Amino acid sequence: MESIDTELAAQIRSDIILGAYGEKERLSEARLCDTHSVSRTPVRLALRMLEHEGLIRRSEGRGYFVNAPKVNDILQAVLVRGHLESLAARLMAQSPGRHNMLPNLEAAIDEIDRLIMAGKMDDASLRAMQGKNAAFHRTILEGCGNDYVGFTCSRISHLPMLEVGAMMFDRQVLSTTDGIERSLFRLKLGNSQHKVIFEAIQSGDAVRAEGVMREHSNTMVEYIKVFEKRDEELTIKDLIGYSEL
Repeated sequence: MESIDTELAAQIRSDIILGAYGEKERLSEARLCDTHSVSRTPVRLALRMLEHEGLIRRSEGRGYFVNAPKVNDILQAVLVRGHLESLAARLMAQSPGRHNMLPNLEAAIDEIDRLIMAGKMDDASLRAMQGKNAAFHRTILEGCGNDYVGFTCSRISHLPMLEVGAMMFDRQVLSTTDGIERSLFRLKLGNSQHKVIFEAIQSGDAVRAEGVMREHSNTMVEYIKVFEKRDEELTIKDLIGYSEL
């Protein structure tokens, strides 16, 4: 069970990202205490967590101001995570103990293949795919032998689309038969990259594992750019909508 301050930080974080607070709005400890019916101690601890994440900043006097992330912040963070994951793939391919982790990677790949073959894109199927995708990526982060890679990824995981193994889906696209077929094709391509990464790690080809993982991670950025071509400007809420299941 999470502590009160951790749960409170999650609630305030969500409010900030969803725009409940205005940019540079001052966060009052007293107001947060009243809103969430808690004492000042968990509020102060929660605010320190959010300051560490960069979602708020301390004022020159007392209190904090909201520092909500912009779309460009998310895009930059996705690129950083891509580089970290590609580093993890290279390190894992170089690790003598990599073979112990291969069954987990293979199981995730096989289950994603099975779900794709079923041809369903309902909520349950999407959650299952996301879960197996997360298992694949988490296995590499945890099995690379460098704890700071996974630790650094965790520091930005609170942002939309930055959770390990996050996948992007547009509900509007999934509302049509053609959209479902195109989405399934995109998933097939993504899992094909998983297979190449798996084979590279298995054979100890660090250069190939790193290169394909970087390309694989960049597909999320390319997917976002597709949506930026719409008439409306992409917003944080859009990104949350694409990544939430």
